[in-house]
Amino acid sequence: MDVLRPTLIKIGGRIYRKNLIQEQAYQHEEEEEDFCAGPSDCADEPCDAFVVEETEKGFQCRVEVPSPLYKYIIGKKGETKKRLETETRTSISIPKPGVEGEIVITGQHRSGVISARTRIDVLLDSFRKKQPFTHFLSFALNQPAIQEKFLQFKEEVLEKCSKDHGVSSSLFQNPAKLHLTLGTLVLLNEQETQKACDLLQRCKEDFVDQIAGGKPLTVEVAGVEYMNDDPAMTDVLYAKVHMKDGSDRLQVIADQLVERFVASGLMLKEWDRVKLHATVMNTLFRKDPSAEERNNTMTGKSSFKERESFNGRNILKLFENFYFGEAQLDSVRLSQRFSSDASGYYATSGQLTFS
Repeated sequence: MDVLRPTLIKIGGRIYRKNLIQEQAYQHEEEEEDFCAGPSDCADEPCDAFVVEETEKGFQCRVEVPSPLYKYIIGKKGETKKRLETETRTSISIPKPGVEGEIVITGQHRSGVISARTRIDVLLDSFRKKQPFTHFLSFALNQPAIQEKFLQFKEEVLEKCSKDHGVSSSLFQNPAKLHLTLGTLVLLNEQETQKACDLLQRCKEDFVDQIAGGKPLTVEVAGVEYMNDDPAMTDVLYAKVHMKDGSDRLQVIADQLVERFVASGLMLKEWDRVKLHATVMNTLFRKDPSAEERNNTMTGKSSFKERESFNGRNILKLFENFYFGEAQLDSVRLSQRFSSDASGYYATSGQLTFS
């Protein structure tokens, strides 16, 4: 990193510069990151981004933090916590591991408490982005007719293209889990999951009911496309989805949902608009049939070096217009990664229904 041009990140409407400190490898070989507030440091001015209470002994600030993130505030052998306390002249109380609660910052000076809270917010924002996603917003496409056509597609591809490099049965999606992904989320406790469910219901009231008209959306799943630059080295092959009536209502609902979730801080912005697609073949499935990627396939923990691409030229040529069928989309689901319900689809933490 160029020290004269440090990375800038925006949190709560304020800009901070990020300084990377090379230390002995912390858990999972991650580098510990330290942050220094820039010119807009709220320690030097009144701060309304969070509440600082005055107490008999000074000042206090509380921050809700999911328990899996405590370790990043504590640091190796408590070094991060000690440094924060020393540099801000505060005391930081953290709940026991695995116990959900609040981190409490106390100090004699308001500016010190604000500085500690700001640094904790920046640390949490950075490390949250490194967590593998836990949930995603989805439209289920596992209706029996679609599954039947998908299995026909799989059978014909293996019959006609199995000799093409890298093509095998292990690449295909589980038909019970066929879906459209709108966006991925990192929800680390029940409170965050409930927040996402509540936001889904507000979206239903604010705009989804009006756009959908209280009825399911009829879509057609037809044609295949790839996500790489070279079809001879394909990693993801997907089926295309469009509204049967030719409208853009599905796209509008998807884009507005993601916009709301990004604005709430529950989802990271990956694209200017949602790419509506249903993955049918994915090289991640070779090693992990339950794999699920972010919309942005370059984000997350998946290593492309471990993937064996396949030659999709013949598949694209022979099945360019393959018709998977018609589906009624009647809900947006908050789906749990690495899970299954009684139907074989992902377990649902919450949903927004169109009727």
